[in-house]
Amino acid sequence: MSKRRVAYYYDTDVGSYTYGLGHPMKPHRIRMAHELIAAYDMLDKMHILRPKRSTPQAMTAFHTDEYIHFLNKVTPETAEELTFHGTRFLVGDDNPPFEGVFEFCSISAGGSIDAANRLASGAADIAINWAGGLHHAKKREASGFCYINDIVLGILELLRTYPRVLYIDIDCHHGDGVEEAFYTTDRVMTCSFHKYGEYFPGTGTQEDRGRGKGKGYAINVPLKDGMTDESFQSIFEPILSKIMEVYQPSAVVLQCGADSLSGDKLGCFNLSMQGHAHSVQFMRQYNVPLILLGGGGYTVKNVARAWAYETACALGIEDTINPNLPWNEYFEWFGPRYRLEVATNNMEDQNLKDASLERVRITALEQLNELQTAPSVQMQDTPRESLGHHLGFDRDGQDRNELDERLAQHARFVYHLQEFDSASSATSEDESWDSDDSNASNTRSTRGNNRFRNTHIERKRMSILNNHYYDVPVNEEGFEHYDIGPLGKTGKRRFFYSQARWDEGCEEVVLGQPKAYAGGALAELMQRGGKETNGIDVDEVDDDWDDMPVDS
Repeated sequence: MSKRRVAYYYDTDVGSYTYGLGHPMKPHRIRMAHELIAAYDMLDKMHILRPKRSTPQAMTAFHTDEYIHFLNKVTPETAEELTFHGTRFLVGDDNPPFEGVFEFCSISAGGSIDAANRLASGAADIAINWAGGLHHAKKREASGFCYINDIVLGILELLRTYPRVLYIDIDCHHGDGVEEAFYTTDRVMTCSFHKYGEYFPGTGTQEDRGRGKGKGYAINVPLKDGMTDESFQSIFEPILSKIMEVYQPSAVVLQCGADSLSGDKLGCFNLSMQGHAHSVQFMRQYNVPLILLGGGGYTVKNVARAWAYETACALGIEDTINPNLPWNEYFEWFGPRYRLEVATNNMEDQNLKDASLERVRITALEQLNELQTAPSVQMQDTPRESLGHHLGFDRDGQDRNELDERLAQHARFVYHLQEFDSASSATSEDESWDSDDSNASNTRSTRGNNRFRNTHIERKRMSILNNHYYDVPVNEEGFEHYDIGPLGKTGKRRFFYSQARWDEGCEEVVLGQPKAYAGGALAELMQRGGKETNGIDVDEVDDDWDDMPVDS
């Protein structure tokens, strides 16, 4: 295989973080993979770089300011209060608020952003960040062990230079966070190979193809248990060949989630190490700028093996390395065979039953045939720096002042409210296009003064640990503006659901419920001393009030 300039991003601190005792996600696996890569003398063949840790401002290119501020402040001790009793930001037990969570996220996101910039500058052909690939994180919420979606942040950097980016996901779980982020654009095509059917995150059918301008640019390949190397290759190659022919991407991002390997603690596929790495070898031959990212993988010794072998594939030396593992710091972890391999088991391939794999392949190819030509973008000068950098927000630790942050938050709230308003007019009252409000109903009523009566609503979430759904209460007191849901046809937009209202009698803004003043005139109200009569004559109420003793 021809040589490629490979940039390898690794931070020595990334393996020092832990999600907590007993949690299946082990950041330590990244350090194990690095030690194995070093033991095979691959570091001398790559440009080794320590990524610059991502700043909060860089993360807000996709995530909301409130969420990034939360991650920067949360600790295990303050999590209960800052998450509003587990209903916001960190929902369920999948994403614990471990010590140093923001630093871990900054390493992951910084590596993917730097990898994208490295490719865009032309300094590398392939960039590797095994600390990245956290594809479940949403704009304002953690999900599936993922807090910051480094993939979206990296793709956004690529889009500053490249007109079209292809994202490929071979993780056992659907890449829902990345698909959702680019669901309405044709500049990014997402292609996910994943297990579907009562399996986290419960999304990724072939009917989910994008919306608006992005219609047809989300390709989903739902699979069943027991996927073997032969079955995976038979569906991966024709679909990716067609995508490269039709879409003609300028850059490719490949998420190499290792939970699709055989024997993974949370996975259900039966891929060997070579079968998993075949996707890297197949995409490398196109000679298109390529980013390799990590992702899932919960049998740590197999994750380290797979990513070390795929690093060799990126270098084109996979045929020359010794299958017997060299001595390294974690040598005893790879027992009892101590070989660079992940063997398959006797699990039955459910994809071969009823020709389901063939139907999925035919459907995916038919969807791709509907795309006539590669979309183009207007020719323009590539921006040299971000707007925030140009204005000096990230120089010498300078940050936006409090007023700027408050204005940004208010503008974003209003923007989302307008999105909901337009969506409710285009869809039926029972439909909701926001993933955060799926399977939720929001009943609202209007009465005389057109006030809303908020009802208790719930939203569904699936746990990656047990694939069970659970209900999450929303619209907690004081934050009704966050999850407003769709409005009915008679509903009137009330920003933030404030209790403030304009009182015609007093001719001022008042709080609370309307007062049933007799007559309603301000002069009469003053004459009664501000007292409510409820139909009783004013003269009959407390005649002796002026005879009460007054302290001198």
